[in-house]
Amino acid sequence: MASRPAQPPPVVFIHGGFCGGWSFDHLRKPFEAAGHATLAPDLRGHEAGAAPQAVVGVSMGDYAADIVKLCESLPAPPILVGHSMGGLVAQMAAMRTPVAAMALLAPSPAWGGSASSVEEAIAAFGLHFLGPYWARSLPPDRSAMDAYCMPRMSKAERDAAFARMVPESGRAIFETLNWWLDPFMTTGVNPMRLKAPALALVGQRDAIHPPRTVRMSARRIGAAFQELPGMSHWLLSEPGWETVADAILAWLAEQPGATA
Repeated sequence: MASRPAQPPPVVFIHGGFCGGWSFDHLRKPFEAAGHATLAPDLRGHEAGAAPQAVVGVSMGDYAADIVKLCESLPAPPILVGHSMGGLVAQMAAMRTPVAAMALLAPSPAWGGSASSVEEAIAAFGLHFLGPYWARSLPPDRSAMDAYCMPRMSKAERDAAFARMVPESGRAIFETLNWWLDPFMTTGVNPMRLKAPALALVGQRDAIHPPRTVRMSARRIGAAFQELPGMSHWLLSEPGWETVADAILAWLAEQPGATA
């Protein structure tokens, strides 16, 4: 009897703050065309129609635990593709469950990762003007999205994306951006516990997590690093997003166990 051809590992896409699995609608298609089963779950409290209070008190550790549970339900260790805050969640999850590989798209720095730009520092310190924001949910900010997250998208595309955004956990943002105030080191990533190969990608014009920041994050965990000319933070569907998928798939083709 002829043996059945091996299936490539499934791919789990992990979205960033204020978003949902919908943010990968474009990016997951090339992976499916390459034979991967794909999953793009909504992190808890991020599903369409969820009440703003659904994310109150939710920790980055909770997000990582949910991804671990999903990974362990799959028939084989998956490839994790995480964007922005989701890139940090991917690393946290990969310390706790086997994964085949990780592709980190403009990932948020782990505990101990220093900012490399004025914009990052302003974002981290400016949140404190909101009061105890870690105890509530935070709504998405349209002006910040337009200026820093999706500057290369058309207004119609930004309108459509913003309409689907949801509030984010203030606690998760606190643990990510104000990590030095978190004695529990919630977002700490131990490179010795990351067994899978990793690739970090960043847009040349990313103002949220600039190339220097992502390069430092990649160096800390021994990940390969690629800077994408002309691109900004919304690598998922801004002009040129196809090159992001191509770069990941080409890199995966060189990793043992990451393809069929």
